[in-house]
Amino acid sequence: MLYLETFGCQMNVSDSEKIAALMRGIGYAETPDPMLADLILLNTCSIRAKAEQRVYGHLGKFKAMKADRPGLIIGVGGCVAQQEGERLLKKAPFVNLVFGTHNLHLLQDMVGAAQGGTRSVETDFLDDEGRFDLFPAGHAEGGVSKFVTVMQGCDNFCAYCIVPHVRGREISRSAAKVVEEVEALAAAGVTEVTLLGQNVNSYGSRKAGEPDFPELLRLVAQIDGIRRLRFTTSHPKDISPQLIDCFADIPKLAPHIHLPAQSGCDAVLKGMNRGYSRAAYLDKVAALKAACPRIQLTGDMIVGFPGEDEEAFQQTLSLMDEVQYADLFSFIYSARPGTKAAGYPDEVGYAEKQGRLERLQAAQKKITLARNESLVGSVQQVLIEGLSTSGDSLFGRTGGNRGAIMSGDPSLAGRVLEVRIVEGLQTILKGEILHV
Repeated sequence: MLYLETFGCQMNVSDSEKIAALMRGIGYAETPDPMLADLILLNTCSIRAKAEQRVYGHLGKFKAMKADRPGLIIGVGGCVAQQEGERLLKKAPFVNLVFGTHNLHLLQDMVGAAQGGTRSVETDFLDDEGRFDLFPAGHAEGGVSKFVTVMQGCDNFCAYCIVPHVRGREISRSAAKVVEEVEALAAAGVTEVTLLGQNVNSYGSRKAGEPDFPELLRLVAQIDGIRRLRFTTSHPKDISPQLIDCFADIPKLAPHIHLPAQSGCDAVLKGMNRGYSRAAYLDKVAALKAACPRIQLTGDMIVGFPGEDEEAFQQTLSLMDEVQYADLFSFIYSARPGTKAAGYPDEVGYAEKQGRLERLQAAQKKITLARNESLVGSVQQVLIEGLSTSGDSLFGRTGGNRGAIMSGDPSLAGRVLEVRIVEGLQTILKGEILHV
């Protein structure tokens, strides 16, 4: 039995689907209980120090299990594995295997070697498009909503970001392969796909003759059976007018975009090497809202970046007030090894960082609640995903990516239905289905 735990971003969720498919190929079925597992795999994230620390904390929990069951195989993959490599085996000598972000295709052999008592580390980069062909799609079981990787890596080298160091440079997958996978998903009953990459706006830019990202969206939107199309993540500096136009004239494209600003202060943005100004970011937001007045924006913010004083932080709060994000992921800055900002003097104390984060999150909670309450009485197109976590109602998502619960039959999963919103809470909408 396989216990697979995923940390971090949607890219890791997609990779975990591939890992599970590979392990099924050598006889492992998944279990939600690590106590029942013969194989424990952690798919990790190192984009922030806290995420990395959490991984080592989890490994400590499995150390005792390994002592009781020496035959238990423990493996670590993803970004922490890519970053740490051999050091991880030294820090956690009970771990059997370490596999990096480009090495999923070696995992079956690595597990086989571990069964024979061999410990192994694989963290080589494969910087060409052919690496996409080494990995299984991982989606054959179907479902309602799935991720489809269209590119990996990043060439932006934001000063704080470890992604180029643990995911490699930008490599785009061929449009033909993307379309082929989406067609297979649609044939298996999938209704919604999310095109996935560290910076999808750069898709195709390194290969002559391939469509750019707006053209790829239009190709995928033509596939029968796909009712809703999403993508993530976008770098604000790379959003083109053509991509913005897609929100106006592709009916299947969900009215939602994740657009990380990271700061509302020009000086901080320059230190971060983000490649845009506050004004340029707001111009993109205005253009998106003009193209699609219903669009919901989510984003990321970092507080306490070196050089961020109180005035700079206030500019971030004012940007939030102007944009009116539906939701926001916010974090305390932590230096990551190998990044440019790791050499900056950390001028903001931890207590100040924590205080700013709490103030920012309190401000966003008010905005999110107000936006959810503003939807009361509206009719939303909701994709029904299945039962809610409580099991006593249906769960779905609006086109704007707001979670909603309502009464209904589980057989409605996969349908896009008109739902009247009757209550807007902090983290969820409540609604009633109008037509079946």
